[in-house]
Amino acid sequence: MNTAEMTANIAAGNGFIAALDQSGGSTPKALTGYGIADGSWSNDEEMYALIHDMRSRIITAPSFTGDKVIGAILFERTMDGMVAGKPAPAALIERGVVPFIKIDKGLEAEANGVQLMKPMPELDALLARSKALGVFGTKERSVINLANQEGIAAIVAQQFDIGRQVIAGGLMPILEPELNIKSPERAEAEVILRDELLKALDAMTGDDKVMLKLSIPEKAGLFDSLVDHPRVLLVVALSGGYSRGEACAELAKNRGIIASFSRALLSDLRHQMTDAEFDASLSAAIDEIYTASVHKVAQPVAA
Repeated sequence: MNTAEMTANIAAGNGFIAALDQSGGSTPKALTGYGIADGSWSNDEEMYALIHDMRSRIITAPSFTGDKVIGAILFERTMDGMVAGKPAPAALIERGVVPFIKIDKGLEAEANGVQLMKPMPELDALLARSKALGVFGTKERSVINLANQEGIAAIVAQQFDIGRQVIAGGLMPILEPELNIKSPERAEAEVILRDELLKALDAMTGDDKVMLKLSIPEKAGLFDSLVDHPRVLLVVALSGGYSRGEACAELAKNRGIIASFSRALLSDLRHQMTDAEFDASLSAAIDEIYTASVHKVAQPVAA
């Protein structure tokens, strides 16, 4: 796939994007969920080797193909590693899966009800290396906990600032202002976030586009205006603490939004499984998430 083909595949949205980008802080939990007990590694290198083996097993599984998994977000170490004797992005492209890279370096302490991203002083070098490896796009995460207008405006401004840097580096940015679904002010915060995103999208110039990765809204259809915006290539959703069944049920209510799940995709996979058991479990998860992404449940029309 060349860049134009990748762009067309993502814009069509006929599938979902797998999030295989657990970083240092979340890796131990991911390994424990995979059935590898905490303490099975003695240093970070061994820990990252174990998570890379897990991701390699996923990427090379028979069911993990571009027929239903249209993209995959990688952790930087995974991108730089080898899968089946090839650089990880090349291994994905060979299977028809568009590669993305997680670029953020974690979160700042909460202020004004939000957590901004930490500085990324080496971002330009990472973008250049990623593009050289065939990566199509990036993902950057910040978090909204409260319906604070000033905080949410700052989140959106930072997301678009980094997004412009990514575009200048020749890649497609996925902006991820995650809204905590357990927030006591969730409904109000979702409206503020939508409106701030629309203002930032309207202010974009030239032919640039971005992707958005958002928490599934409490009110189905709330993000329709983002889905339809000419500056948005595609809107994807994180599972955000929902179980796979819950996330899929909520996602199916929202037209034009596909999944970009991590834990909800991987939750049933175990290190101890045979390859056949592993692929059967992965295939079932892929089918469920794919269905929620492309086959939507009609919602009643408001009076």
